[in-house]
Amino acid sequence: MADFDESMSQIARLVSLGLPGKRCRGMSFERLHLTGEKIVKHRWIKIVGATLLVSTVFSRLLIAQTTQTAQAPGPFARIAMMRALDERHTVELEAGYVRHLEWHRQAKDTFGWYSYSVWASTERQRWIIYATFGHTAAELSNPVSPAEDERDTIINILPHVQFLGNAVYEFLPALSRGNGVPTPTPRAEYTTVELNYGTGKVFEAALAAEQSKLQGETLWYRLVVGGNAPRYVCLRPRASLANILDERADRALPDKVNGLISKMTVETLNLRTNMLVNVMPEPPR
Repeated sequence: MADFDESMSQIARLVSLGLPGKRCRGMSFERLHLTGEKIVKHRWIKIVGATLLVSTVFSRLLIAQTTQTAQAPGPFARIAMMRALDERHTVELEAGYVRHLEWHRQAKDTFGWYSYSVWASTERQRWIIYATFGHTAAELSNPVSPAEDERDTIINILPHVQFLGNAVYEFLPALSRGNGVPTPTPRAEYTTVELNYGTGKVFEAALAAEQSKLQGETLWYRLVVGGNAPRYVCLRPRASLANILDERADRALPDKVNGLISKMTVETLNLRTNMLVNVMPEPPR
């Protein structure tokens, strides 16, 4: 075997890396060696950088997909109502309720709590609707610290309030436009529909047939427990009262359901921005 020339091997390696032959001539071995190291490092930096970029993009896509899956809302909502015992208790009730919501924050409650005041209604003007949306049955069955929650309610709210309903509803995506968790807009239209017994399936089929015509966020829920059935509520979040009035034709139900309805009420709600937990209100327009 011939003697192995280390310097010639280094020069050959540099040429294979792309260093022009003319630049190799006249260079000392040490200089050639250093030049080769720079080229190798430069190319490895490019390779490693590209690998890291691909890895980062893939990781972000995976995280986004996982987060989206984790945040997919459940089908159930809890909607409840209360009002002050009389006008003398109005201020105390609202102040007590704000304190109670602060308890939820301190307890690290993960539920998003909405609060609305009924603004236009023949029966429930100034009532407060408090609600939470997008939960599974397991989540509603395991609220944060129920004993402490009840204790704080007794202290801050009970002396000033009359509770007027507490029900669980199921979101109906086939009838709706939206994901079941309302956009926290300054205003909302709240429709309650009570049907004749045994007509729920026909009612739902009729609304599902018109679902593709919905123009704005329209969320239909069916009563599960907590009241007379069959009952449905529809929440239409809107930026302003003008939006609600301008879109009143969109709320019209199909003529074929008129004979199914025993009672229907349409009310306007104001979002109470000082009575929200884990909900970021939409800015006024």
